[in-house]
Amino acid sequence: MKEFATLIRILSNSTKTNEKLDALSKYMATADAADRLWVLALFTGRRPKRTVNATQLSTWCLQMTGLPAWLYEECYHTVGDLAETIALLLPPGKSISVHPLHYWIDQLIQLEKADETTKQTFILKAWEELDTSERFVFNKLITGGFRIGVSQKMMVNALADTYDIPAATISHMISGNWDPQKTTIEALLSENITEADASKPFPFYLAYALETGPAELGTPEQWQAEWKWDGIRGQIIKRNGQLFVWSRGEELITEKFPEYQPLLELLPEGTVLDGEILTFADGFPLPFQTLQTRIGRKNVTKKQLQEAPVAFLSYDLLEWEGQDIRTTALQERRVLLEQLVEKINHPTLRLSPAITFHDWEELAAFRLQAREKGSEGLMLKKLDSAYQVGRKRGDWWKWKIDPLTIDAVMIYAQKGHGRRSNLYTDYTFAVRDGEQLVSFTKAYSGLTDKEINEVDNWVKRNSIEKFGPVRTVKPELVFEIGFEGIAASNRHKSGVALRFPRILRWRKDKPVTEINTLTDLQQLLQMHKQ
Repeated sequence: MKEFATLIRILSNSTKTNEKLDALSKYMATADAADRLWVLALFTGRRPKRTVNATQLSTWCLQMTGLPAWLYEECYHTVGDLAETIALLLPPGKSISVHPLHYWIDQLIQLEKADETTKQTFILKAWEELDTSERFVFNKLITGGFRIGVSQKMMVNALADTYDIPAATISHMISGNWDPQKTTIEALLSENITEADASKPFPFYLAYALETGPAELGTPEQWQAEWKWDGIRGQIIKRNGQLFVWSRGEELITEKFPEYQPLLELLPEGTVLDGEILTFADGFPLPFQTLQTRIGRKNVTKKQLQEAPVAFLSYDLLEWEGQDIRTTALQERRVLLEQLVEKINHPTLRLSPAITFHDWEELAAFRLQAREKGSEGLMLKKLDSAYQVGRKRGDWWKWKIDPLTIDAVMIYAQKGHGRRSNLYTDYTFAVRDGEQLVSFTKAYSGLTDKEINEVDNWVKRNSIEKFGPVRTVKPELVFEIGFEGIAASNRHKSGVALRFPRILRWRKDKPVTEINTLTDLQQLLQMHKQ
């Protein structure tokens, strides 16, 4: 556990990618094999179920420290992280534990069906045996993930260095539906991919944002353009007589979309499609909010199937007749994909259409039509490109449309998390409705570090009321808020919900009397519906 705590400290404190990668590689080369497997699982979203809740941890911390509840709450609001708050408040431990990481995880898993007294006894004993840094990671194992800036790509590179296996192969090996309680790291990194788990998806290839326009990309003849759809990126896999549907977040979602089941009989054996899961009606994609009614539900009702019908807009073919064809040029994969979709001829499986254009000016004109098409913009893919792993610069680009914008005033502020846990960085914004202010969105990204510090100082000097961690502030600071889409919502007082809201700029030049109105939002909503 001490070695894992040291690793977390290095990863949390470092801002240098090479330094983080070096620490991960050294850990993977020297740690216990079971610990290596659990580190891989934790950093790829496969942490064990929570067996103790936050209220229990807080209660037991108060009992062990003797602190009054109000002081504990103030400490929590200042630190901004429950695991770290408890680790800092507990009295010095005996630091006698020599148990490895996997021991503690196994013990936590065994607590799942234990009564509360048994859980409390184990947690208090663990706190006594661990030092502050070890307590922090122990508490993190219970309360949630580690926000330490380790991407899956970094984990893949560390494993590639340690095991001398190509990174692309590692990415495929660690994808899919593996369980750290039922395998070993040696088995995971030595298996025949398709034989060991027929459901395994391929690592997704991600595009870079095109900021300056496509002229820098060379001649248009080298590129394929498509619409950028606003849905869930997914892969549909047909192997061993079974159908699997995966999201980009490596969640197996086959059961959530029964519309795809006819493809089990229609797709050839050994087929993997890459595309977008979208709600679709009358030949047109529906807003993302419609798809949200299907996300997170274990059982889909007949009404939801009728109101939010799903299709799969395919734009790539990754495996054909059991062969991995990702290194084949895009234009060749596209021909096979078009032939496949045409032959199957089923409304659930559609082809994401390519856009015919002759020069970049013509393509720019198409981009302006994106919202009318239910799209976020354009995708540009080099015709001779292979299907790579992760986000690679050069061959795939996303050229998104300019965001919708509203000028709004900040009315609430809350402290952030991690390195910003002592700064007010999470803001709630409002527009005018007559003489009233109506909140309509939250945003916490878009400002520079200098601006964040300036806003933080202003919030501390201009707070009006306190509701737990939230501060009501004087409605004086105006910001331009950007967002990708807008939809009607019964859950929000404003009647609207925004897609990907963020701060575009601080409007120091604009008084609060000139912010946008609720009517402006409603007009945007009507335009978006059209």
